[in-house]
Amino acid sequence: MPDLIRHADDFKTLAQIQTPRTTRVLGYGFLLLTIGIALFLTYAPWVQTSPGTGSVTALSPNDRVQEITALVSGRLQEWYVRDGSHVKMGDPIVRLIDNDPQLLERLQSEREQVIAKLAAQQTALDIAEIDRDRMADLFDQGLAARRDMELARIKVEELRSKVAEVAGELNRVEVNLSRQSMQIVKAPRDGTILKVNAGDTATLVSAGDPLATFVPDNAERVLELFIPGRDVALVRIGAKVRIQFEGWPILQISGWPSTAVGTFGGEVIAIDPSAQPNGRFRVLVAEDTEASHPWPSPDYVRFGSTARGWVLLQTVSAGYEIWRQLNNFPPEFPEGSKPSSGSAP
Repeated sequence: MPDLIRHADDFKTLAQIQTPRTTRVLGYGFLLLTIGIALFLTYAPWVQTSPGTGSVTALSPNDRVQEITALVSGRLQEWYVRDGSHVKMGDPIVRLIDNDPQLLERLQSEREQVIAKLAAQQTALDIAEIDRDRMADLFDQGLAARRDMELARIKVEELRSKVAEVAGELNRVEVNLSRQSMQIVKAPRDGTILKVNAGDTATLVSAGDPLATFVPDNAERVLELFIPGRDVALVRIGAKVRIQFEGWPILQISGWPSTAVGTFGGEVIAIDPSAQPNGRFRVLVAEDTEASHPWPSPDYVRFGSTARGWVLLQTVSAGYEIWRQLNNFPPEFPEGSKPSSGSAP
């Protein structure tokens, strides 16, 4: 048995076998890498975001794309603009003519007749009031019967009623004349004619029919962003947003907004209380005046341009965010706003 126990020096080949240097370096490297990844996942901050897509629109309804409609029924006579024309407030856009070319003259003649009728009725009323006053004096002196005095009063009231009726008729005629006189459609404010509906003197239009599409100038732009319903409870008024406009090159890492290049700052100003038919909620995002870079000029980002946005939420560790994404959990609730778990009755 002692012969079987030998000294390590007796195994010379085994003593010459060693771990290669490259293997040791790779092993230590993988160990350091594992430790680095663990430290990164534990301590590296990651900003949770709620992504969404949308388009650029105007904040005020008066600043959005709108239709210019016909004020009266008639036929198109002459266009003063074309697609892309820039107009000032009050500039003519199109002239309309009535189907009856003599309508304005007839309305004017009718107005003059009603004015003459009103003048005659007013004169008759003045004379009747004089007769009533004279009859009242005679009745006080005992020279006229009560019935004659009452008939004079009744006549005055009847004439007053006729004067009021004729005055109402005159108002109706003047309204019709005013409406038919508004045959030149003018620009409501400074802006651009986006599209002109085709038509010539053979085209009939009714009051309220759209004639052209108009885009006002100097409208305040906002981003109409649609976010998932799962995240809408976490979005607050005043939350910061990073925005990527269509056609604008960027380098974006949603979890580190400070390193993003080519994105622009925004701020949530409104959240719809109800969802859209597709289950997403509309969020209005205005330009962040405190951001380092203002939004691009309207010449580059026009109304209707699509955009992507990331609403900035809570800051968590990178490891927690990866775990959340793998389990498809919602983002972290802000401090002090976590929902109650509820209890069984």
